[in-house]
Amino acid sequence: MEKSTLRRLKFLPRLFRMEDAEKLVPHPAMFLSRALKNGLIHRLMRGHYINSFLYGFPRVETVGCFLRPPAYISGEWALNYHGVSLQSPVVCTTITLSSAVGKCRNIQYQGVTIEFSKISPVLFSGFMRVDDFYIATPEKAVLDTLHLRKSLPVEDELELDNIDIEMMNKIAQKFPLSVARRLGPLLFFQTGILY
Repeated sequence: MEKSTLRRLKFLPRLFRMEDAEKLVPHPAMFLSRALKNGLIHRLMRGHYINSFLYGFPRVETVGCFLRPPAYISGEWALNYHGVSLQSPVVCTTITLSSAVGKCRNIQYQGVTIEFSKISPVLFSGFMRVDDFYIATPEKAVLDTLHLRKSLPVEDELELDNIDIEMMNKIAQKFPLSVARRLGPLLFFQTGILY
């Protein structure tokens, strides 16, 4: 292991792109190839790397948000994170404005599939920062899931006690009417109030 390679890696963040290496070394392709071969970095996808030797492996959510910025985590992953769903998801849904989405763009990372879904800029809100990634609020995660999946996982097992129904109804107004239609029966089932 060359000392110069390690020294240069110290100037790269935990997650970095080819462009970051280009600013640092005269021959970035050779530098990255050697670092990969020596197990100092890990390639996520073309042009995107983890500085794993120095910093270890980041969380799944962090990687998802890094790969398709701007982005936030939502869907079943966020529902589980907030304790709304007790089901352990194997897919981490990353909501983005990028058009690089679809099954062929999915990434496998630490036994999880990171899936990318594009959303309208009008709906790109309702998330918060946690550590070094963004994640949908519980209310927004419910709506995103209804919007993208057309239903929620195991609806009768969801823990909606900590969901702000008023806030969710307010956010739902930005979504297509079909989402509000799907939301109505769920809220009635949970609260007994017709929405």
